[in-house]
Amino acid sequence: MGILKGFIATAIILLIANLSFAGTTINGAGATFPYPVYTAWAYYYYKATGNRVNYQGIGSGGGIRQITKRVVDFGGSDEMLKPEELKKRGLYQFPAVVGAIVVVYNIKGVKDGELKLSNRAVCDIFMGKVKYWDNPEIKENNPSVNLPHKIITVVHRSEGSGTTWNFTYWLSHVCSAWNKKIGFGKVVGWPVGKGAKGNQGVTNYVKQIEGSIGYVEYAYKIQNSLKAAMLQTKDGSFVAPNEKSFKAAASKTSWDEKSSFYIPSNLLLAEGKNSWPLTVSTMILLANDKPETNKKVIKFFEWAFKNGDSTASKLGYVPLPKSVKQMVEDYFKNVVLK
Repeated sequence: MGILKGFIATAIILLIANLSFAGTTINGAGATFPYPVYTAWAYYYYKATGNRVNYQGIGSGGGIRQITKRVVDFGGSDEMLKPEELKKRGLYQFPAVVGAIVVVYNIKGVKDGELKLSNRAVCDIFMGKVKYWDNPEIKENNPSVNLPHKIITVVHRSEGSGTTWNFTYWLSHVCSAWNKKIGFGKVVGWPVGKGAKGNQGVTNYVKQIEGSIGYVEYAYKIQNSLKAAMLQTKDGSFVAPNEKSFKAAASKTSWDEKSSFYIPSNLLLAEGKNSWPLTVSTMILLANDKPETNKKVIKFFEWAFKNGDSTASKLGYVPLPKSVKQMVEDYFKNVVLK
């Protein structure tokens, strides 16, 4: 796990241990997608300020529920909430960092990035139509790859997940059969596969099961040395998941603080032949009736926006563009703290 394991180990000591301490403490919970970077930011924030940030990766569904019930000081969600939903729950919303979902596999003899999966192939694999790795539908785009006659084990999330929302939203828009029969959401009726809790749960299953395939946030792929497939851009070109393709997708996005940064498709299916199709922004949710608590949460994220870019990049995320950070700062001033 490398750098992440060190962050988590130290964070557990500094952020959870019952030590005498004069600073403030804020508690958050939600998406596992940004857990690695939030944990790292919290570690450095504690060292710099003496203030604690505890964040539990329980899934976006759990994060939305806990901030709605005011159980935590902030929630994390990879699903962007509509303005009307925010109003109903009494919440504010802003983006924290950009990341990406990747399709990871465990195929003996096939290297990282060597496998190309078309939209149709991903759809048919996750629908259970394509059952073996040497299926002609997969071999079509991989003529030089030695694909074994090995059964495919699909691994998916078992709990309410923003990563699932984004992944199934993408599938629904690149595969009419998926859209018609399954659709998208934080929880869906998976036709096949094994369920696992959190990005880490999917990661562990894919590592353990030869012939498996799953979807995880890119940081988990990096930290666990998983192998990820090339996917198709909106125009059909194959592209690899990396910082360049994530930034290309993020650059195509139009943000609007008036809608609390809500974008129906998140950053998915961005225009451009070099744009990773599963690029997403992960969001922070704040209660609209907790001004003093919100000041503490905002202080942390303002610190992260100023000091956390290099840490985010090392972990496989893309920091928000400067223009978007300024929009978020204006949102804090004109909406959240008004």
